[in-house]
Amino acid sequence: MISIVCPICKEECEHQILREAAELVVQCSECGQIHRTPKPPEPCILTIRAIVSHETESQVCTVEMLADEVVSLGDQIAAECGDEVFGVEVTGIEVGAKRVRRAEAEAVTTLWTRGIEQVVVRASIHTGRTTLPLYQAAEGEDEFVVGEAYTFGGRRIRISHIKLRDGPVIRKEGWKTVARRVKRIYGYLDGRYQRRP
Repeated sequence: MISIVCPICKEECEHQILREAAELVVQCSECGQIHRTPKPPEPCILTIRAIVSHETESQVCTVEMLADEVVSLGDQIAAECGDEVFGVEVTGIEVGAKRVRRAEAEAVTTLWTRGIEQVVVRASIHTGRTTLPLYQAAEGEDEFVVGEAYTFGGRRIRISHIKLRDGPVIRKEGWKTVARRVKRIYGYLDGRYQRRP
């Protein structure tokens, strides 16, 4: 599903993706018309160096963030350390030679973090004109299902597809995976685009 303005009914609403090529072939959930639309731009995702501390040991890992995303001290995010993924809390942010309390991801040179028990699942939520980055702590074995609704960062979202760490993107409604295997969830705000009775 994708939320765009329909050229027939002139409203921003959900569209079912029928085919992906250079353009998307979509069907409007409001009026049922099928039309073409340009593919939405993929968000620019940066890989940032992160130092992850576990008790007395530290290791160099990476964190993926959207370029215009803001990171602050105390944020809980996911760090990739080789094949493993850890939920971490941000304890320090370096921008060049300075330490700051918050910064846009594209300015960050290093994140200092500490490991926490849970996995932090990342989601990119398409809201029509912008992509909203959200995070949600989860147990490693918690399931996420394509087409289902979940609460992420205090917002109700519906999953359209899931990028796996060790595999492809799963798009088929009803397909599922566990939190520790999720690289990024993609979706839209649930209930924002309601069908008319």
